[in-house]
Amino acid sequence: MYIRDTIAAVSTPPGNGGIGIVRISGNTAATVGSAIFKPVKDGGLKSHRFYFGSIHDPASDELIDEAMAVLMKAPRSYTCEDVFELHCHGGVLVVERVLDLVLKCGARLAEAGEFTRRAFLNGRIDLIQAEAVMDIIGSQTEAALRLAQHQREGALSNRIYEARGYLVKALALIEAYIDFPEDDLGETDIATINLTVDRALSILGELLAGFNDGRILREGISVLIIGKPNAGKSSLLNRLLNENRAIVTHIPGTTRDIIEETINLGGLPVKLLDSAGIRSTSDIVEQEGIRRALEKIQEADLVLFVLDASRPFDSEDQMILDALSDAKTILVLNKSDLPRVVELPACFDGMISIPISASSGSGVDDLREKVRTTFLHETDLDNREFVAISRARHHDALVSAEAVLRKFRDNLLLGLGLDLLAIDLRDALSAIGSVTGETTCDEVLDAIFSSFCIGK
Repeated sequence: MYIRDTIAAVSTPPGNGGIGIVRISGNTAATVGSAIFKPVKDGGLKSHRFYFGSIHDPASDELIDEAMAVLMKAPRSYTCEDVFELHCHGGVLVVERVLDLVLKCGARLAEAGEFTRRAFLNGRIDLIQAEAVMDIIGSQTEAALRLAQHQREGALSNRIYEARGYLVKALALIEAYIDFPEDDLGETDIATINLTVDRALSILGELLAGFNDGRILREGISVLIIGKPNAGKSSLLNRLLNENRAIVTHIPGTTRDIIEETINLGGLPVKLLDSAGIRSTSDIVEQEGIRRALEKIQEADLVLFVLDASRPFDSEDQMILDALSDAKTILVLNKSDLPRVVELPACFDGMISIPISASSGSGVDDLREKVRTTFLHETDLDNREFVAISRARHHDALVSAEAVLRKFRDNLLLGLGLDLLAIDLRDALSAIGSVTGETTCDEVLDAIFSSFCIGK
């Protein structure tokens, strides 16, 4: 439920910084802000202009800090409400004092995502654009950022509204015949409805086809590096990271636990997992590391099976191969700078393999590119027309709408009653509306906005 009170929160990240911003939004935002801010020059604050002054405790007139203030009158603000921002020095204590004064003057501490939720509820943005705000903040690569910006600007919303428009047109035609039952639905009208629904289905199909790329850009992938001791797993991790993150020694079992690091592979966010070397051992600690490594195989999006090409294929390699089962795997033939000794069994036929030298870096760029192209198709993200869904919530809703529309099309050709056909179209519109927020229940909205940071 939307309560039109005045809210406030710190909008800058926690910790010390050059500047700290306290944001206030609501009908009394100007009153609350002006109660503690004194501009250098009198005469009131005009909208959308910065003023230099100082922040004082109204109870004691104690000086808290020098600051800049800006008032943004509704509806020309982020929330479409009156917004007052105080820009002070970014020390933790200073910002806390300013926020405390704002709350004492009548504002309520904002909940997570409440500013953006108000922007949505006031019609400034739809739910797709609201979610894109959080994706912009959480973007790990330039490609993910561009995708989120496209969504925030309305590229995805426009395509969904286009599909919705076709369905509204088809529903209006069907309801016209419901209102005038003496007229039968003619072949021409059936063809028109079919064509209109097909256009909507075509848009939904395009969006669903791009979901995998969109999801991967937003969420990234996890890549597990696995192999027997001294195969070069940690050296490969360090090479991919371009830093000495993992300890590398000639002693087997040096890596005992999972090491996690994130890299950017040409726009693809990748979480790398270096694991303990797989072998038979009596060391209890090492056994636990091996158990965790094998457990991660099923969770990883991709496994890099590092094989020492300068040594024969042995039972430890076979143990790993058996554990991989159906996991998506790239065989990394390490130590290609040494004479090749390994002979691969026939079961490796068809598996992608990349020869590398983790010590010299030879072949590592080829491996990076293979990982990237395994998950990302060549997509021109610089193109302003690029549109993709990237959230499971969007995907599930559009899958539901697509299924209902296919049922509708079959029922239309079977000559089912118009009332039932209209129900199908309304169900499809409801599913599509849940993506943009037109038909989204409060419980779902609560879940979405609770993932936002406070102050946004």
